[in-house]
Amino acid sequence: EKYVCPTITSSDLLDGPALRFAEDDRPQVAFLVSDDHYHADKTLPVFAQMLRERYGCYATVLHGQGTSNIPATGELESADCLVLFIRRLALPKEQLDRVRKYLDSGGALVGMRTASHAFDVRGQSKPGEAEWPEFDAQVLGGNYNGHGPNPKGTDVAIVPERASHPILAGVEPAKWHSTGSLYYTAPIADDAMLLMTGSLDDRVEPLTWTRTYQGGRVCYTGLGHPDDFQDPQFRRLLVNAIFWAMDRPVPEAEKAE
Repeated sequence: EKYVCPTITSSDLLDGPALRFAEDDRPQVAFLVSDDHYHADKTLPVFAQMLRERYGCYATVLHGQGTSNIPATGELESADCLVLFIRRLALPKEQLDRVRKYLDSGGALVGMRTASHAFDVRGQSKPGEAEWPEFDAQVLGGNYNGHGPNPKGTDVAIVPERASHPILAGVEPAKWHSTGSLYYTAPIADDAMLLMTGSLDDRVEPLTWTRTYQGGRVCYTGLGHPDDFQDPQFRRLLVNAIFWAMDRPVPEAEKAE
């Protein structure tokens, strides 16, 4: 019950912002999840619960559960940060319009792994649905063009000259191996700041970076494989990215582990 009830709010029934007391000033993080490939529907609710317990966040997980429909997107109207982990979904037009409106108003965004092709269904949308194939380049500043062999994973490394960036605070070690395949993302936007690279054999690709979109802070990482959530350095990275995107001080390092 502890890990289920906190994710159920009045927005589940009303399809609008959840009812909150006026004095509730907790930062609000909305997770938009509908992934049938990397089990984000299982890993992110647990992570959201950690945000509630350790960092005092008001966190909601909006599920699509593998379908092209994510109820309660009205929650974005009051969100301080959107964490996006979706893979190739054409949403009902009114739902995708809410995502667009949130981002066009300068909303903070953290995109994970398949967010690079979140709304790109290669022209296969159905009547009433909408896609956004330009989302990766337009919002994230990325250029997803495939991935490496799954069994080989990704060698992760912090860009040395960016080690002092708030998103990398307490992220140790500076190098590790992820079992998730290497995402091919180069070249990224000229205005993006590269924080981490991923490599496989002799190939090196941008892995984690930041930029702004319509005045809002954006962070993208190609990490997010289920095994990544077992690594304290990845959990630390994700916590930092969320607070940085909201333009808030990142929490103390020991809390993220």
